[in-house]
Amino acid sequence: MMQRFLFPRWTNPLVGLLLVAGAAGAVFAGAMGGLITDPQTLNVGYQPEQPVPFSHAIHAGQLKLDCRYCHNTVFDAAHAAVPPTATCINCHSPAEDGITALAAVHAESPKLQPIHESWKEGRSVGWKRVHNLPEFVYFNHAAHVNSGVSCKSCHGRIDQMEVVYQAEELSMAWCIDCHRNPEPHLRPVDKVTKLDWEPQDADGNELTAEQKVTYGAKLKEEKHINPQVHCAVCHR
Repeated sequence: MMQRFLFPRWTNPLVGLLLVAGAAGAVFAGAMGGLITDPQTLNVGYQPEQPVPFSHAIHAGQLKLDCRYCHNTVFDAAHAAVPPTATCINCHSPAEDGITALAAVHAESPKLQPIHESWKEGRSVGWKRVHNLPEFVYFNHAAHVNSGVSCKSCHGRIDQMEVVYQAEELSMAWCIDCHRNPEPHLRPVDKVTKLDWEPQDADGNELTAEQKVTYGAKLKEEKHINPQVHCAVCHR
């Protein structure tokens, strides 16, 4: 008769450890899944309510303010700076002692109260982030815009948005597709923040989709642009 095999007593604690590890793995997988599918990351159309009803359609569209006036680090840093209150006050300074600065726009508007309070109290406005990548993803704004990738490619026609919303899914597959085929997104660097700009031929006619790819390929070659798709590019 074959003798029954028994695990040594010292293996008993391992069962508990395996159960704990399995539970931890399940929690980790759930957390990662939550981050990857978070509406702030993948949900196209995500549109949080901001503390101040700022209209990009008016500022960037109607008034033609360059994106860099507010997001002034976009060409020099990995992050596009959220404008400080001082930037808003340049145009929207409050009335003081009943006197309004000559350059003040809508100084008495109740919608600007959070801006004025922020200025007087020396604290930041609680702007809500719209485009929010997971913390394990590295994205460098300066590298993209200095290569000729327009704000429009990732953020859409911001200059037509009364309230900013997420226009693209910002998923890994979406980013990799652009890295593999960057030609349709490339333009001269001085046109990066001109969201309504489209390449034209010598007669002033807008290029076809195929011609835009050829145009982008030419820029890619001239600037020696070679986007990488290795994991370490974004996961550092």
